[in-house]
Parts: sequence; C-alpha cells; structure tokens
Amino acid sequence: MTDLVPIRRALISVSDKKDLIPFARGLVERGIEIISTGGTNRALTEAGLSPIAVDTLTGFPEMMDGRVKTLHPTVHGGILARRDLDSHVAAMKQHDIQPIDIVCVNLYPFEQTIRQDEVTNDEAIEQIDIGGPSMLRSGAKNHDFVTVVTDPSQYDRVIGELDGNDGCTTIELRRDLATAAFARTAEYDATIAAWMSGTTSARFPSVLRLNFVGQQQLRYGENPHQAGAVYRDPDFQGPSVTSAKLISGKPLSYNNLLDAASALEIVQDLHDIDSGRFASAVIKHTNPCGAGVGDTLSGAFDLAYSGDPLAAYGGIVALSGPVDRATAESIVAGGRFLEVVLAPSFDDDAAALLAGRWKNCRLLAIGALDDRGQEGLSLRSIPGGLLAQERDTHPFSASDLRQAAGPKADDTLRQAAGLPWAVVKLLKSNAICIATPERLLGAGAGQMDRVAACRLAVAKAGDLTAVQGPVIAASDAFFPFPDGPQILIDAGVTCLIHPGGSKRDDETFAVCEEHGITCLLTGIRHFRH
Repeated sequence: MTDLVPIRRALISVSDKKDLIPFARGLVERGIEIISTGGTNRALTEAGLSPIAVDTLTGFPEMMDGRVKTLHPTVHGGILARRDLDSHVAAMKQHDIQPIDIVCVNLYPFEQTIRQDEVTNDEAIEQIDIGGPSMLRSGAKNHDFVTVVTDPSQYDRVIGELDGNDGCTTIELRRDLATAAFARTAEYDATIAAWMSGTTSARFPSVLRLNFVGQQQLRYGENPHQAGAVYRDPDFQGPSVTSAKLISGKPLSYNNLLDAASALEIVQDLHDIDSGRFASAVIKHTNPCGAGVGDTLSGAFDLAYSGDPLAAYGGIVALSGPVDRATAESIVAGGRFLEVVLAPSFDDDAAALLAGRWKNCRLLAIGALDDRGQEGLSLRSIPGGLLAQERDTHPFSASDLRQAAGPKADDTLRQAAGLPWAVVKLLKSNAICIATPERLLGAGAGQMDRVAACRLAVAKAGDLTAVQGPVIAASDAFFPFPDGPQILIDAGVTCLIHPGGSKRDDETFAVCEEHGITCLLTGIRHFRH
C-alpha cells in the first residue's frame, strides 16, 4: 500500500445539499466519475453534471420508498475491497465490481426530525438511515484506500489534497476522515437509541445510552492539574451555556461553565415565579450569593449584587432580559469585577461598555428564556458508575403553601416566599437563605448541620432589624430541632418557609407561635449535594 491513493470514482449520497454542487463540480473537473442516489442524483443532474445513478450501477431499482438502494455487493464491494490483495482484486474482476475511492455521505436528518413539535414515531423511524451508516463504516474501515467524507466542512480539505497531490489523497487525511466517520455513526446510533428508550414507559432504561457532542477542550478542569472538556447534548432544546454565543471575553473555563449553568437555572426559576418582573442572580462556586427581582433589569441587578458584594467579586451574573446601556452602566459601576455575564442578548453599546470595562469578562448570549428541555435527567459520575435522577424542576406555587403557625400569610407574602425558595433550591445542602420579597440578604450553604447554616445565613444577612417589610428565611429541608428556627427568629426573621416532615415539627411551630412568626410548609425538599 502506498501513502497516496489516486481518486477516480466517488459515490455521493447526501441529505444536506450545502455546498454539494461546487464540491461535485470540483471532482468532475479533476476527472473523477460520480455515482449518486435519489435526490442527490437529481440535484447534480439539474446542475449540468452527469452522475451515474446507483440503480444503473447495481442493476436494481431503488425500492421500498428508498429503503433499499445502496445495500448491494456492487456498492459495498467497491468500497470494501483491498486493492493490495490479489484475492480481492480477482473477486472484483469476476463480479464486475469497480473500486469506489470516495464515499461522500451525510445521513438522514434523524436528529432534526425528532426535535420537531408533534413528530410521530413513524415519521422519526423513516429518518433512520441504514445504507448511509453502512457505507460510511465500510469506507472508514477501508480508509487505507478510501476517502470517506461526512460533512460539507470537509469538502475544501479534500479538494485541496487532490490539487496538492496530483489527484491523490494522503493517509493522514483518510485516517482523520475515517475517525470522524466512526464518531458520526456512533453519535447517530446513540441518538436513535436514546430516542427509542424515550418512547418506552421506562423512565430509567436498563441500559443508559448517552449522546454528547464534544464542544472543546478546556484549559483545565476544576484545578490546573486536571484536564477538562465540555460536551453538548444535541437533543437539548432550551437555553444552555453549552450552546450560548460568546459575545466577548476569553473562552469559558470548567468552573465558569458550572457557575454559569447555576446562574441560568436560578434566573429561569425567578422568571417563572414572576414573569412580569426582571430577575438577576450572582453565583460564586455554584452557590447564589445574590438574587433580586425588580421592575427594571438594572434594578434587579443592583438588588442582586447588594446581597453579598464581597462574595460577588469575581462572580458570575445572570439576567432575565436583554442587557441595554442602562443595565450595563449599573453592572460596571464601582470597583466591581465579574468573570461572566449571561443574558438573553446584549445591545451593541451595552456589550461594548462591558467589554471595555473588563477585557476578559465573558459575555454570553443564551437566547430567550423558556422551559424547553428542563424535564430531562440529571447525571452525575461516581467512581465506577453513574447516578441518574430527574432534574429538580418542581415549580413554586404560592397557593400550595400550607400555613402551619403564626399570623396568617396574605397573598402578597405567599408570593414573596418564592424568591428565597428559588434561591435555597440552588444552594448546596444543608442550606438556609434569608431574603426580602425583592432580594437575597444572606445564605448559609454546604454546612454539615442546619444550625451552622442558620448562623452563617444570619452573619451574611447583617442587621435584619433595620430591614423594612417581611424578612423571610427558607430551609431546603425540615428543621430536626427548633434551635435553628430560634436563631433565625432572634436575628429578626418574620416568616419561615420549609418542607416540614420532622418528628419535632410541633416544637418549631410552637416557637413560631410564641414569637408571632409566620411558618409556611412546602411539602417539598430541595437537597442539592
């Protein structure tokens, strides 16, 4: 076998016709004969080229609505035959099989089909390609002799190689393209398997097949001695930091992505609770250190940042609305420093102002907020395995809160409890947060006991007696004893919200009654480990 292989015949069968005609014309101009199928053959013929129809090659018509057209020895023999083995060459001669040197195939659009609203199972199944993956795998297996092309982005490289090597391709190119082909068919099959699993009633299939597409290698992981990379779920349709547009700043790091994902999650929750107002959140080490809601986006940001300015330094900010000049001016005010700002979009002058203030700050445009894709699985690796659970997307509902003690909560107070309840859900357990109806005042996160979390939240919140209006404390799980609630009440909390369910709930209720503190139960726990 020689490193250079001359290209004389190409088989082209593509669903994505992008750049097809210039590529095919480039092959023809270099004396390469083209074989093609169905719609590809029609497109090439209409462009004035003269491709050979695959049914002419095989002697069998395309049949069964196109399900059978390339599954034939004349096709696969031409792709798989080793040119350096006498027995293969003899078999080709005996059965009148001509070698195929380029296989250019991109697959039926199964992924795009299943993302369409109200697509039927039959429609999806008809977009499962059979012949295409077979040809790609055949060509990739025989890459010593065959150049396999899977994407329009590869066309220029192939033409360039032909020009640079007198009509031949190199083993380096063929190996690179074969690797890409196997990766593509693996991705395609994984998507089909995942979709098939989703069509059954089993929430957790016996075999969990994952399909993630590599986005980029990161400079490092959580720490410089750890390598890192980011992968994207091609089936996820909602806003995500993995598909966001980087408007300005350095590439995102591993920790940036984790924090930005948490920031997006809390802003989505706050937006869902009160879509008539703007929301903002500040995240540090995946924990909210600030959150605010307001009638303007700049006002919401100011409230969020004021929650814990010390922790917010070097933090990640998320906003629920498009960033305009006024909001950008609020963000850059004072001696602040931010690593990431994410929002649905940025006005040009706002982006310029932010980029001018912090050259390396990442500006992420995530698109409009919506709930698509929020009901998927949450996956977490552990040594030797993987944990899977439904994402914690339980919505807040003011009407579902149960009054357990103290003065009766009116509708305004019930709705106000939504902000601390959204925040505490995103804090690492054990978690306590203290808030007004408009902003987070302080949080205690990641503590080994709930009393310590209460003390930390109080210390972060500052003087609660100076706060006008209700001061609400939320706990991600029940209080096992009344000592934690007592700490919060002594500090100035006027309303307590927690799941309930402790054997000693009555003791907590009694403390609230004694001090005239409203106690509301959610019945829902929000552990976050």
